Amino acid sequence: MTTKRTGGRILVDNLVAQGCDRIFTVPGESFLAVLDALHDVSQIEVVVCRQEGGVGFMACADGELTGRPGIAFVTRGPGATNASIGVHVAMQDSLPMILFVGDVGRGDRDREAFQEVDFGQMFGPLAKKVLRIDRAERIPEYVARAYATAMSGRPGPVVVVLPEDMLLDEAEALDRPHVSSAPQAPSAAELEELAGLIRAAQAPLAIVGGADWDAGSGIAFARWAEHMGIPVTAGFRRQDSIPNSSPAWCGNLGYGPNPKLVQRVKQADLLLVVGPRLGEATTDGYALITPDHPGQKLVHVHPDPEELNSVYRADLAICASMRTFTHALPEGAIFNAGKEAHAEWLDWSTPRPREGAKLDLGQCVLAMREAMPADTIICNGAGNFSGWWHRYWLYEGYGTQLAPTAGAMGYGVPAAVAAALRRPEQKVAAVAGDGDFLMNGQELATAVAQGCDMLVIVVDNGWYGTIRMHQEREYPGRISGTRLVNPDFAALARAYGAWSEAVESTDQFAPALARALEQKGVKLLHLKTDVEQISPAVTISQLRSR
Repeated sequence: MTTKRTGGRILVDNLVAQGCDRIFTVPGESFLAVLDALHDVSQIEVVVCRQEGGVGFMACADGELTGRPGIAFVTRGPGATNASIGVHVAMQDSLPMILFVGDVGRGDRDREAFQEVDFGQMFGPLAKKVLRIDRAERIPEYVARAYATAMSGRPGPVVVVLPEDMLLDEAEALDRPHVSSAPQAPSAAELEELAGLIRAAQAPLAIVGGADWDAGSGIAFARWAEHMGIPVTAGFRRQDSIPNSSPAWCGNLGYGPNPKLVQRVKQADLLLVVGPRLGEATTDGYALITPDHPGQKLVHVHPDPEELNSVYRADLAICASMRTFTHALPEGAIFNAGKEAHAEWLDWSTPRPREGAKLDLGQCVLAMREAMPADTIICNGAGNFSGWWHRYWLYEGYGTQLAPTAGAMGYGVPAAVAAALRRPEQKVAAVAGDGDFLMNGQELATAVAQGCDMLVIVVDNGWYGTIRMHQEREYPGRISGTRLVNPDFAALARAYGAWSEAVESTDQFAPALARALEQKGVKLLHLKTDVEQISPAVTISQLRSR
């Protein structure tokens, strides 16, 4: 289209051209021209949120579920700073996202105008790229570039700065066509070298998930690993990389992994790392697998050449997309470790009744496994509460675990909103600790307003549990700054218009869950737990006794 349009309308038209069907926003006066243009466009749904942190998290989750950038709009200053947590998560989680930020007028720059921030300085270390559009006729170019950058190589966030007066300019602009990522395939020589390393190995092990992963990659890799008999583990919070029912699946790395899996990683002579960056959480502080990994061969497959050999020395570095690599894997020697490792994981992931626990979260997860579909999407933020679901839930395919590898609190409820809107045919459950929930619990209002069908479980022990656990480990009995005074979460949920119920014992949970699942819309279960049961593996008393 080359007729004159406002910058706001050119921007919206080019979002439509890129396939955008939903944006998340807290409205601001700095991009009123965009909101006005959206009024006339039926292809894009506008999800109005209650805080920009929730906006950013919803865009992150939407990008993970679609493979194309989740789109967020916020205003300058406070809006952008609030949304920065989503940019950080998108970067560390390698998720495609675009954050559009309304800015001061072009003539007011560098005067510390109202809410002015130098976004290049602010977002430069957090995002893949920060773009600023000063001419309305170039909006199609910049939007296409933002999409291409967010999806190429290692996916990640792009920030696009929109001067308020530029959005009011009228200009002729030629819209850009739909942009797709350009996947790179592994070479025949690389695949031949990989086949040789596998043939020479005695105890290979695969670590998967992360940048550029998708459902097709997971299914293809699982079938290959099952045929080869190679155990498959995943990086931190990448447990949905392959179906956990696969006989090759052996559990996840990160915090609190199965000790038998840790031994398998240490004893592996060949590590096939497909997708992960091998970050601090996955490698237990770069100690389980060291950057130089003596005695082990390491094959690192990643879509971004800058990641390869940047931290970990690779014996074979392959720059390729996950889909092209997983569909080109060579066959070779057959091993028998896959089924053995899977049996170990099945034992590890089966919750046994816990002595002394009035409300046993392991049994609650088991009840959820029995009552909810295998493809339920579990969304969580950060906190010890998540350990029960990381250990005991069975993730049955890509996109069923929305959890920040960046360790950001407050992610679960916004992610669940995005998931419920994107995949209304699937069950969605947000799991949050009490501290975690109150970071973004106000997005229950968004969930109700949008008619989301989702379950929220609040695990309430009255503490910032992860930090309390660290305190008890390092300074036993010397508690400071971790006690919480909480509202009645069930009553709070009802105030938002959700169905809710409180649960205080294990035997109450399954019936309450059944009643919740009979409800339409937003429902919340308030689980009142004892901080003594600080994690799935240890109690406060045990920490102090050490």
